[in-house]
Amino acid sequence: MGTPSTLFPVNRIPSPDELSPGFLDFLRPLDARFTPSQRALKEWRKLRLQEAHAGKLPDHLSVPQRTTLINLPDWCQDQRNQMTGPADDAELVVKMLNSGAPGVMIDLEDSEANCWPNLKLGIANAVAALQGTLTYEDKKRGGTVGIKPSKTVVFVRPRGLHMSQGGVFLEKLNIPVSASLFDLALLVYQLDFGKLKHPLCIYIPKSESAEEALWWRDLFRALARAKDAPPDYIKCMALVESHPLAYEMDDFILNLRDHLLGLNLGRWDYMASLIHFMLEDPRWVLPDRDSIPHDVPFFQNLRELMVETCHRSGILAIGGMTALFPDRTDPDLDRFAKEVLARDKANEAAVGMDGAWTGHPDQNEIAVEKFPHPNQLHVRYPHLGQPDLRPLPTGVGTISLEGTRAAVRTAILYREGVLAGKGARLIRGRDKRPRMEDLATDRICRLMIEQRVRHDVCADGVQHTHGLRTRLFDEELAHILAEPPPGTTPETAKRARQIAEEMIIREEFDPR
Repeated sequence: MGTPSTLFPVNRIPSPDELSPGFLDFLRPLDARFTPSQRALKEWRKLRLQEAHAGKLPDHLSVPQRTTLINLPDWCQDQRNQMTGPADDAELVVKMLNSGAPGVMIDLEDSEANCWPNLKLGIANAVAALQGTLTYEDKKRGGTVGIKPSKTVVFVRPRGLHMSQGGVFLEKLNIPVSASLFDLALLVYQLDFGKLKHPLCIYIPKSESAEEALWWRDLFRALARAKDAPPDYIKCMALVESHPLAYEMDDFILNLRDHLLGLNLGRWDYMASLIHFMLEDPRWVLPDRDSIPHDVPFFQNLRELMVETCHRSGILAIGGMTALFPDRTDPDLDRFAKEVLARDKANEAAVGMDGAWTGHPDQNEIAVEKFPHPNQLHVRYPHLGQPDLRPLPTGVGTISLEGTRAAVRTAILYREGVLAGKGARLIRGRDKRPRMEDLATDRICRLMIEQRVRHDVCADGVQHTHGLRTRLFDEELAHILAEPPPGTTPETAKRARQIAEEMIIREEFDPR
């Protein structure tokens, strides 16, 4: 429900009678204040990307680093693992909350399909989960399963500032409401703050500047005031998912100091953003995704900078998601996936991060074990200075035709899942290993394909051209139709193949 595109079917949009009574009156003054500034921030993002493609790349601020001291609440001292999943799946949300994970992030964004029925259900589930009343029917064992009492900190992630809510126009200029505003306003409007076990916690996605932190700060305060809560009642964590934000973390923390609990390296979206900003540079053609090590310098340098920046201010630094998923039906694959997870989280812990993200209950115990202490706020890099956040990816991984094929296959199957109403999808590659793919990894795949074609990359003796790209999309579609994964239909697979390639042709690489 972002800006309409001819590539996508029109998603059903909310009608007034589907919204909570009185909600539009609640939303109207907020929309008048926050949607115009959201649109201005979107335009600033476009300008920065254009400047980067013209050679003016993001860089460290010349002013001295600022120190903002924040007192981390006792209830949020331990976030060694934050489990995440789509809000519209009640069974998964309950299982995450009962998993024992120190934190759970209920997602209205990347892992949830961006259409009104999913959003409506997702917000209803989030409200029930926050108030402890969400249940699901266990079809295997029978009976109703609810949320067990625990100390798990519960976050909700709304859609980002780049998106608008289709079908909701409240201002005279006929401007669609900010999706971030719509999601949070609808959530807060339905919540009874008196039934929450801790202050309302939000996960901010897709930020691209410290300036955007002021937008979120002001919205949090306005929503708290509307519910007669203290101005600093709403707390948050924020994802560092864009390349320019990596250079502005100090000021971002300063601007959100009354609300912020920590930053999270959303590394897959960050990788997509890094490719996007470096798209015109032939030296920045990345190798096959599966051949990029978890400690590649452009990630590792940012991890150390994030640890120093966060810990200097007294807040948490959280690591990213591992795409490879466990598989209980295949002991060898299951063991391999858990070994990869253990190495990845051990690296994040060794750098000094305070926790990680996972997306499967079988991953929680492994992740928590790799972070032996509730947090590592004592770990610092005081002499780090301003590290290189764009070290060239030379000598890293391999560029192969099979890697391009894998990216094409993922792009088709992910988009087929979206057309079927799924924002995240477990996809098996030719190696049969299951990976949880969402919008971030889909963006990486499409951007990697574009890099190789744009810069005439030769892999395995084959030149990447527009014609090769189209041929690979046709061939991978044929493979998918010959052996369709569960839930795949020929009609949606063909449509997905068309959309995925056309998004590359039209250079539609923003998150959507």
